[in-house]
Amino acid sequence: MKSSSTAVLVTILLALAVPLSDYFLKIASTTKSPFLNWNFFVGLMITFFCTFGWVLVMPHLKLAYIGVIYSLTVVLSLCLVGALFFDEQLKPSEWIGVGLAIASMTLLYQRMG
Repeated sequence: MKSSSTAVLVTILLALAVPLSDYFLKIASTTKSPFLNWNFFVGLMITFFCTFGWVLVMPHLKLAYIGVIYSLTVVLSLCLVGALFFDEQLKPSEWIGVGLAIASMTLLYQRMG
């Protein structure tokens, strides 16, 4: 596996941690004291540790690639989290957007080589 492939994989894993963090922060935001509960602390710690991961990935990929991979991964995974845990439903036009996001990630990865 090439160094850039490993960096892409790590970027995707870090981006997947964002919806996990957002899940805990959303739960915390629904409480009476959103900053004084366990869910807020867990969300904050996930975000904190991801910051170190970004610093390790950045020397291996162009910032433009990181931005696209990160954005698409977060958008797609937040759609999944919203649907699975918060009963949010996507309209057919939104599903088309999800498909296009997946296609754009595929095209980007092919161009990286």
